[in-house]
Amino acid sequence: MVPEIRKKFNAEFTPEKYRALLHDLNTTYDFPIGYRIAETPIFIGKEFKNEILEAVELITGYLMSDEYKEMSLNAIPKGMEVPNDPGYPEMMAIDFAICKDPAGKFIPQLIELQGFSSLFFYELLQNYMYRKHYEIDERYGGLFNIHKPDEYLDILKHVVVGDSHPDNVILLEIEPDEQKTRIDFECCNTYLGVKPVCISDVMKECKDLFYTNNGVKTRIERIYNRVIFDELSKRTDLKLNFSFHDELNVKWIPHPNWFFRISKFSLPFLKNKYVPETKFLSDVKEYPTDLENYVLKPLFSFAGAGVVFDVTKEILDGITDRSNYILQKKINYEPVIETPDQPAKAELRLLFVHNNGKPYLVNNLVRLSKGKMMGVDFNKEKTWVGSSLAYFEHL
Repeated sequence: MVPEIRKKFNAEFTPEKYRALLHDLNTTYDFPIGYRIAETPIFIGKEFKNEILEAVELITGYLMSDEYKEMSLNAIPKGMEVPNDPGYPEMMAIDFAICKDPAGKFIPQLIELQGFSSLFFYELLQNYMYRKHYEIDERYGGLFNIHKPDEYLDILKHVVVGDSHPDNVILLEIEPDEQKTRIDFECCNTYLGVKPVCISDVMKECKDLFYTNNGVKTRIERIYNRVIFDELSKRTDLKLNFSFHDELNVKWIPHPNWFFRISKFSLPFLKNKYVPETKFLSDVKEYPTDLENYVLKPLFSFAGAGVVFDVTKEILDGITDRSNYILQKKINYEPVIETPDQPAKAELRLLFVHNNGKPYLVNNLVRLSKGKMMGVDFNKEKTWVGSSLAYFEHL
């Protein structure tokens, strides 16, 4: 979206550079990455960066308000509460679509948000590889508020490991070697020494948890949680030795309650120009006459599961647990990323850690799409789509 830099990048791009990028990413560990890597990063200038930061300030300011914190307790399903909530999420993410307003000015539009972790570690690797294989203008960076990878890793170490030894910290997931995000787990292990552990391999004794670390029974003091409740609820085949809802001598990073407290549940409470009109379905007394301009989303599904893009009255009438759905005005992604064939649309995820009482913006990731929606199924056999990164002009 910075025309001169986009033109230069596209002119200098070669399939050979891209193949070399993919080779390095897919051979960093002994397995290939489980999703498509886009041919290009995106570049965002100062003006749009400032617009994004204004949106962030408005949204995070409300999410951290006493008013919202109290209301968000209602988001946790009964019986799903996890003890020892610190009152804030150690990590969170906000997803924006890149759009244009009626005047033709770029504007971020909130898609979703989550009080949960994301690809904090893989994005450092992707940043390194883009810079290795392409000439990225040094006036642009992928890390917010931080300009050196070591500083970034120090922040993540403080959040994830804290005062514990890395051996007493685990990355908790369901069958981590089978997850598409496995590359992020391996990067976490490389950078911080925190190993991925399957939830079924954790042992409980009284209020303490343990895992086997290189053959040694090791106490767990901190859990970097990557388990998604939506997936866990479907895995009735797993034999677990503990429950999230037990009183345990561990610190959760981020605390599981915030999976619910900052989520699609938050959207109807946010009222500003960066947030599309959103209501709980239970609060919709009369359907909009232009339902084709709305999307239906279940509150606590993940990765787009259960989203209905083509909404009809019949679909809405058939939903009984209406308080667990939102009806959101559709967002028109602007195809702004010039590519060799057709322009691509971009979705920007901003990554935060908690610092001094508020979310602190540290990194980002991007998804590029040329399909009707952002998901893989809508972008099959397309190029210049997939996982990417934004480089922002330094202020």
